[in-house]
Amino acid sequence: MPTRFFSNFQSLTPRQRHAFIAAFLGWSLDAFDYFLLVFCVSAIAADFHARASAVAEALFLTLAFRPVGAFLFGAMAEKYGRRPVLMLNIVCYSVFELSCAFAPSLNALLVLRALFGIAMGGEWGVGAALAFETLPKEGRGFFSGLLQEGYAVGYLVAAAAYAVLYKPFTHMFWLGHVVGWRGLFVVGAAPALLILYIGFKVEESPAWREGRSSSTKPAVSVAKSIWRYGPAFLFLVLLMTGFNSFSHGTQDLYPTFLQKDHAFSAALTGGVAIIYNIGALLGGVFFGGLSERFGRKRAIIAAALLALPVVPLFAFGQSLYALTAGAFLMQFMVQGAWGVVPAYLTELSPGPVRATLPGLAYQLGNLLASRNAVVQAKAAEHYGSYGGMLAVTVLIVTIYIAVVTMFGREAKGAEMTAG
Repeated sequence: MPTRFFSNFQSLTPRQRHAFIAAFLGWSLDAFDYFLLVFCVSAIAADFHARASAVAEALFLTLAFRPVGAFLFGAMAEKYGRRPVLMLNIVCYSVFELSCAFAPSLNALLVLRALFGIAMGGEWGVGAALAFETLPKEGRGFFSGLLQEGYAVGYLVAAAAYAVLYKPFTHMFWLGHVVGWRGLFVVGAAPALLILYIGFKVEESPAWREGRSSSTKPAVSVAKSIWRYGPAFLFLVLLMTGFNSFSHGTQDLYPTFLQKDHAFSAALTGGVAIIYNIGALLGGVFFGGLSERFGRKRAIIAAALLALPVVPLFAFGQSLYALTAGAFLMQFMVQGAWGVVPAYLTELSPGPVRATLPGLAYQLGNLLASRNAVVQAKAAEHYGSYGGMLAVTVLIVTIYIAVVTMFGREAKGAEMTAG
């Protein structure tokens, strides 16, 4: 895999390489900011004297407001270009992340996470459009897997930050070499520095420039354009509902599961999360590359169904080693399926709405799945265990993804034209 990684990157021109790196880092740092909250649910609940399920509402609001950002930033990217809108998007989610560090109450934090959700929702579609409109179609599956696993890299960095920096005090930002949950949100403002790299190194998408220079101008708005592609858009929304339930249903409350059901410390929880995110990264690249040979649909279905045999270790393991192995394998399959998504959605999306339609479908799927963490937390509090809840989630969602994917069309290798 390392040899293939370097050979694929060496085949890119500097322009293609910088575009991909910008999209990858934008998505990684976006995920980093999101998952900092995931690790801090218990600490925030203790600080504000609330239940974990009440804090999980912040996860719901982040996911629920992401479609708003997908549409707003996507529409701006169709008009003003992928590059400047990606820069604006990164600044926005960094500012809202920093603001969370100063939230005076849980209600204020919920409002700020909703605003963060709007900014987070815009990044994926704009970044994916910039990357795949610039990259060659050869090896697109590999780069799809790698791009999507920026999400796993963000989760991994958040886990490392939590394991190394966090200590269970809440009102102070810094104490020696460790921070409380508020200090972690201060660290989460660092992604704003990425705009310097984009400003100096990244060029605009050639497909967008071609569309802007064309004498043919779109006769309808972005919203009407999306309406024209209704059946394809509906399919993508249904598919992404399953995908978001798959990822968030196995990730968002897994640290809480380790802490509540198994009494793991912050350092141990963060360590396990680092390991299962390495599995996620490997799975995304593996199945993304596999989709180049066997097709996008087959790769998605295989990864989803292979998660089923992992459930006993993932949800019911009784030792540190069993739980770590189960989490590693589960995220290998979850993000293996996800690794195909950027290429698959971008290939299915027409040029005039390529910065908007995939991201909006992705985030509407997020909206439909956004109550997942709250429902899971309440079920776990009612039944006294998070393990059974995680197992049921995986059983339902994997079958759903496999069935919905079967009804989609294969679009591997589609040309990234402006029209």
